[in-house]
Amino acid sequence: MKKTALNQMHHDMGAKMVPFAGFEMPVQFEGINIEHVTVRTKLGVFDVSHMGEFWVEGPNAFSLVQKVTTNNVAALVDGKVQYSCFPNGKGGIVDDLLVYRFNEEKYLLVVNASNIDKDWAHVNEYNNVNAKLTNVSDQTSQLAVQGPLALKAMQKLTDTPVEDMEYYTFKVLTFAGVPDILFSTTGYTGSGGCEIYMPNDKAEEIYKAVLEAGQEFGIKPIGLGARDTLRLESGFCLYGNDINDETSPIAAGLGWITKFVPGNDFIDRALFEKQKVEGVPQRLKGFVMEERAIPRQHYKVFDAEGNEIGEVTSGTQSPMLKKGIGMAYLNKGFWKEGSEIYIQVRNKMVRGVVTRPPFYKG
Repeated sequence: MKKTALNQMHHDMGAKMVPFAGFEMPVQFEGINIEHVTVRTKLGVFDVSHMGEFWVEGPNAFSLVQKVTTNNVAALVDGKVQYSCFPNGKGGIVDDLLVYRFNEEKYLLVVNASNIDKDWAHVNEYNNVNAKLTNVSDQTSQLAVQGPLALKAMQKLTDTPVEDMEYYTFKVLTFAGVPDILFSTTGYTGSGGCEIYMPNDKAEEIYKAVLEAGQEFGIKPIGLGARDTLRLESGFCLYGNDINDETSPIAAGLGWITKFVPGNDFIDRALFEKQKVEGVPQRLKGFVMEERAIPRQHYKVFDAEGNEIGEVTSGTQSPMLKKGIGMAYLNKGFWKEGSEIYIQVRNKMVRGVVTRPPFYKG
């Protein structure tokens, strides 16, 4: 089991630790609900050092990233980040990821922890243009400071203006006295905030500084349990639940990151373009329960007549709405907002309604 550089600090703070993507990670500190509400109303800090980071550099860096990702890398400028996915050549998704553009010959790809080895092999397989690839996942720590007060608190630790940073941008700056820190504003909670990338040997020092700077604003350490409920309230996909090697970005509602523009000749482009024109039999849709019940992954979905029409991919009790929420692949005819569906919770059919995320808009 791998450990992040902050593992001992988590133990010292009383975190409940669990295995996740090959790492021992904190699932909660005080409790999922209180941690969730803290991020929605104030700010919290997540250790996300288990994520993967690959550098792509050289004269052909752009052409490789453009080939292996569905979004249009040509639309990026220096200092901008893009959400994208790796198509697998068979109509599915290897992983979803972030693409950071430093300049036209230097990109950083941030990938999911559970897929680091798979993604690394995939990018190398398509690197017939001799781009320089470096996997720095094991040397890099990452904190996500999320919540409406996150940037205000983090401004105390740098002289570079960060409070007014646009969503999906980044800067390299001196942070908590440490130079060359990558500071970005992407987020996986829907409540704003930032990510801080650092070498492992600076992780404890920066984590302590972040907790201290956020103390006056009510900062708390947050575990992976609340990370999941927060992302689901915001309607963000989780690899392994909502998207995988079998799902296409068109079916997953990720057409907005699948850009069929001239010059964007990515893997599986022709297939996904055909799906966009001709349609797909199922699509990923959000739903809210109308009755008391918590939907869970793999629960079956039915129509009012009792016909099976889909399957839940993610589900939870929303701490902010106090209702069951989830996402499911549903058959055509049930995609319209307001469509009535029934989730089989054990032996009971429980009514829900198709709802466009984000479910919580606070």
